[in-house]
Amino acid sequence: MEGHGLEYKAYTITNRDDETLPFVFNDIMGLEQNDEDGIHPEDVVNALLGHIKDGYKFNPVSPLSEEDPGYIREPSLKDKVHCLVSVVPASSISRMDIGVINKMEVIRKKAISLGVPHVVVMTKVDDDVCPLVNRDLKQIYRSRKIKEKMQICSNTLGPPMKCIFPVSNYHEENNMNNTKDVLILKALLQIVKFAKDYVEEYHTTHEEAVN
Repeated sequence: MEGHGLEYKAYTITNRDDETLPFVFNDIMGLEQNDEDGIHPEDVVNALLGHIKDGYKFNPVSPLSEEDPGYIREPSLKDKVHCLVSVVPASSISRMDIGVINKMEVIRKKAISLGVPHVVVMTKVDDDVCPLVNRDLKQIYRSRKIKEKMQICSNTLGPPMKCIFPVSNYHEENNMNNTKDVLILKALLQIVKFAKDYVEEYHTTHEEAVN
């Protein structure tokens, strides 16, 4: 969920039959050390709560308010975030600024209070992180260095190891890579599963409240 765009942008995925799959990814600009850069933490909370309309343009120094035209006053379940996904490069997790870590902690605590699962996609695992993985991506779960990075990620950001998914980015390749695809697909399937569990729990809780 934490990306680089200035807009709150929704993305759908279609299968080979051109059918839209039943989930949506919402991309937001990333957190930065300085308050005048990156997304304001309160806007991530607004997204979690479902208050932000698709296409809303973020202002790093002024979070969305109830008076803004992009504010959804009475969000439905489909407006809310069902799984919070943080994207962090494996090569820089050890050097992450304390200001960014503190902002992420505030957001994570709010997500937990709402029952929203939080996972981390740890990218660039073959970017000079581990010589073994640089040579052969299939060795990723045998790599002690990658496991250490996942542990640092867990200790720094909060999610348990089972909620941290190492992946390799496509950047210069012209052809598909099956090993990269399997890692990305595994992360995607788990994210969808966590989101599905949240929705089911949401329905159960609200049905009990009504009854």
